[in-house]
Amino acid sequence: MTIQLHNTATRRKEVFKPLDPDNVRMYVCGPTVYDRAHLGNARPVLVFDVLFRLLRHVYGEDAVTYVRNFTDVDDKINATALARKEAGAEGTLEELIRERTEETIRWYHADMDELDALRPALKGQVTDEAAPRATRYIEEMKEMISELIAKDFAYVVAATIGHNSRAQYVYLDSNRVPSHAFLSVDALENRDDGLAYGDLSGRTLEDMVAGSRAEIGEGKRNPMDSVLWKPSTIEQPGWESDWGFGRPGWHIECSAMSRKLLGRQFDIHGGGLDLLFPHHENERAQCRACDGEDASAQVWMHNEMLQVEGKKMSKSLGNFFTVRDLLDQHVPGDVIRFVMLSTHYRKPMDWTQKKRAEAEDTLHRWYHSLDRIGSQDLPVEVIEALKDDLNTPGAIAVLHKYYREGNLTALLGGMKLLGIPGPLESKWWQEVWAGDPHTDELHIWTARLLAARKEAMETKDFSAVDAMKASLTRAGVEVRMSKAGVELVPAAGFDPSKLEGLE
Repeated sequence: MTIQLHNTATRRKEVFKPLDPDNVRMYVCGPTVYDRAHLGNARPVLVFDVLFRLLRHVYGEDAVTYVRNFTDVDDKINATALARKEAGAEGTLEELIRERTEETIRWYHADMDELDALRPALKGQVTDEAAPRATRYIEEMKEMISELIAKDFAYVVAATIGHNSRAQYVYLDSNRVPSHAFLSVDALENRDDGLAYGDLSGRTLEDMVAGSRAEIGEGKRNPMDSVLWKPSTIEQPGWESDWGFGRPGWHIECSAMSRKLLGRQFDIHGGGLDLLFPHHENERAQCRACDGEDASAQVWMHNEMLQVEGKKMSKSLGNFFTVRDLLDQHVPGDVIRFVMLSTHYRKPMDWTQKKRAEAEDTLHRWYHSLDRIGSQDLPVEVIEALKDDLNTPGAIAVLHKYYREGNLTALLGGMKLLGIPGPLESKWWQEVWAGDPHTDELHIWTARLLAARKEAMETKDFSAVDAMKASLTRAGVEVRMSKAGVELVPAAGFDPSKLEGLE
């Protein structure tokens, strides 16, 4: 079975050829755990969850490893903990940092579980290693930094910090990265080897310099030189090293964790488009500097960003919300997932109230029709859509077709492949179903209408069927009839009292 994926490094869709079909390996950059996951954070989770499901379907559950990390050492986390301390929270800054990261990781798992995202797994086994925390791989990071220094791809600068005379910064030397070439846009588009520094993100020298200025540090030789190690104050998280008491830079974290858990080479590296530069550019540069120009991922994939009602999500616009905000507003996780997958991952995704309402209505109809379905078929057309660079909107279009045709077993199978739960697994639908006292009554009317239709097919007299449909419609019941059967759905104006006495 051939899967095609768009490779950011080569800017084209390619046939996916795993390095080892018995050990397919994927790394996805996870969250920095200082606060609740916002809606944009959920998009890469769902995109690569579908890819994970597809890879498991093609190569086997035990043949696929999916690693998604937690960045639990970061200046944003430190700032959040400091704000809590200044607000009167008890404990040292280090204790508050640990408390915040543990709390946020629990929140993240709970919120992503609500979206029916599978937990990352090592060859079928869900373990803590598949969701690594950066703080547990500090030794691997220090080892990689030492290699970069020894190979003259990094340099050390003394830091000005009062409590520690040994404190030093370590920087990646962007002028020494293998195959380093600052190319024009035209030259970048004409390359096909994906090896030059800067061509993963497709940025010119001017763009890269501008994008690197946010990372400030002492003694940089070049604005693009990213920090590998930086000093910590006494209260900040830190570890002893050859460069004094300090902590790693962001980019080296993922390089070291992917290298440790997936090896010198692996198949797929994914994440949001906002990580392409400088994070992924530097990740790849570090791996190649240590292990050669074919190191790190063979395929790089990036999902586009999320908007809300056509605008960038931001607190200043009042359109910023977390996944938990939506769940607390009784937006089902099934619906959030459906809306997200309705747009191709390489296109900007616009969350709107209209899309949310349409998704809820669609799933309500599908779940209602699938309530009595106990089996499912292999949805070949859905698989074909997903094999074509994760065409999830195409797959959903196929599901709509299955529903119209009454092919409910294929509908259920396709939903499961996309990670959309069936009615028996959907917590939302079970609550809706359990809260509807008229469920059994409507099932009785469904059976009556089916019997009447069967008799009408034999006698060619449909008057009784038409009369029953008219009575149900007056009671506020939507009657849906197809070759596959009959479905009765209570509409907004449903009045169960009008069902009494109907024949």
